[in-house]
Amino acid sequence: MEIVKNVTAETLMSETVKKVRRGSIVYTDKWKGYDSLMFSGYKHLNIDHRYKFKEGKVFINGVEGFWSFAKERLIKYHGISKHKFILYLKEMEWRYNNRNGDLFEMLVYYMFR
Repeated sequence: MEIVKNVTAETLMSETVKKVRRGSIVYTDKWKGYDSLMFSGYKHLNIDHRYKFKEGKVFINGVEGFWSFAKERLIKYHGISKHKFILYLKEMEWRYNNRNGDLFEMLVYYMFR
């Protein structure tokens, strides 16, 4: 996850090139900012949320799932400093990516290895 200053096609392409191998299949919603993916070496498939949220085994609700997870935990703080927001968000990212594991064991492992 990255925080971006804007969601222009140029910004999205810059982040995509950094994180996704060219030739990969990229699934998105129908937002126009993603249209340039197919011209940049990616196979781009999109799903129109006006009609459906998945197509076969392909769904794009991962971001919505993450935000639901993060908001549920962040709301308890009753406000977060703008300067520390990225730290809280990165913590939520780690917790979300490891939500099925034993977080205590993971933390102990990383602290004492």
